[in-house]
Amino acid sequence: MTDASSRPEARAPRGFADRRARDLSAERTLIARVSEVYERWGFEPLETPAFEYADALGKFLPDADRPNAGVFALQDDDDQWMALRYDHTAPLARFAAENWQNLPKPFRRYAFGPVWRNEKPGPGRFREFMQCDADTVGSDRPESDAEIVAMACEGLTAAGLGEGQAVLRVADRRLFDGLFDEGGVTDAGQRLTALRAVDKYDRLGWEGVRDLLGAGRLDESGDYTRGAGLDATLICRIEGFLKAEQAGGWTDRIDRLADAGGLGAAGAAALESLERIGAAVRALGAPEGAVAFDPAVVRGLEYYTAAVFEAELLLETTDEKGRPVRFGSIGGGGRYDDLVARFTGERVPATGFSFGVSRLAAALRAAGRAPAEPRGPVVVIVFDDDGMTHGLGCAAEIRRAGIAAEVYLGRAGMKTQMKYADRRASPAAVILGGDEIAQGMATVKDLDAGRAAAAGLADNAAWKAERPGQVTVPRADLVPTLRQIIEEVSRNGAPGG
Repeated sequence: MTDASSRPEARAPRGFADRRARDLSAERTLIARVSEVYERWGFEPLETPAFEYADALGKFLPDADRPNAGVFALQDDDDQWMALRYDHTAPLARFAAENWQNLPKPFRRYAFGPVWRNEKPGPGRFREFMQCDADTVGSDRPESDAEIVAMACEGLTAAGLGEGQAVLRVADRRLFDGLFDEGGVTDAGQRLTALRAVDKYDRLGWEGVRDLLGAGRLDESGDYTRGAGLDATLICRIEGFLKAEQAGGWTDRIDRLADAGGLGAAGAAALESLERIGAAVRALGAPEGAVAFDPAVVRGLEYYTAAVFEAELLLETTDEKGRPVRFGSIGGGGRYDDLVARFTGERVPATGFSFGVSRLAAALRAAGRAPAEPRGPVVVIVFDDDGMTHGLGCAAEIRRAGIAAEVYLGRAGMKTQMKYADRRASPAAVILGGDEIAQGMATVKDLDAGRAAAAGLADNAAWKAERPGQVTVPRADLVPTLRQIIEEVSRNGAPGG
């Protein structure tokens, strides 16, 4: 044994979380459901490495002024910087550039897996999280944006969100390009700061955004954020622009912006594209109200060039104490026509959407909509070393029948073994005592039936007397008995599940 003073403290790094079966099962279920939608729409799966060269990822995250800012980076033995991917889009651009000659064009792919961001962690904000993306590379048609939007709606429905529980908001970065052009804002950094201010509109409201568009803002914690330094006239125009969302439907909002003018050639092109996206989304059968044009959507990443999308959760959610919780954005994306050109020098149009798997799973759980808790294996219980080989053979027999099973391999008595089976959420326990082994029998305890019956009996003595859900059967009948219990649970659900 090591001295206590020299032992490391058992702790997970800040911003990283351990996840057990409940969370993993929920995420895998979401990924499977959404992947089925993406493949039905003709998108193929692609997996890229967790690490990319830092120059291939680019500096698109906010405040990323050095190779290891915003990302987790290290130097390879040849002194090249590598970094963990911060999303699935930048690796796709590298893959497309590297393999473009051999790919079907347009190239349609989806991907899922963890991403990492070296940002300050906080409540519900992790440095490692799961994302699922779908992208089309090689089409400049607004209809390809519309297809991504409509497919994202279907994917969110497959994930478990019903009518009115999410909305996918659509806009176009070129609307602001037109505003800036007409307002004489030519500095790229100033434009980006202004866009990031607008991106906070849903969280800070107009007053907070106005401050960030101007001199800057002092938040409640005392931290000061420098503003974009726009003049008052342009800030006033942006206010009217953002409030166009209060107009009627998709076409009404476009007409209002067109009538207001002052958007220049870039803004006019954006409005034309948005008209075509709206028509295509309707043709693709997206549910009424599931997609909306919202000029306040700009997205925070720098690489978007035209249409942008953001999925907002409308589902009512609460925390462990029943207090309302707002999840807000659960996904987003847009058009990034310049990303592949970073490698090739030739512009390759691309568009895509990504949703946060971990975030959506947490939201569904907060709304009481999480998938059923994963069930544990059948636990085979033996009482001594002489019975162990019989227990191992019994578990193997059960597994050959396609049922998950394990032998309890600790050194404890009946009570502890039963508690273990309960904590594993096992549907049943198989008890192999000396009498059962000698007689070629097995005692099967239906744990779910036992839990339900125990909850309805007056006291522990009555529970013991009635021995709910327990039966002794010949070994030849063991598997059919277990299968009947598991099928009953599948039909009716586990008590409390």
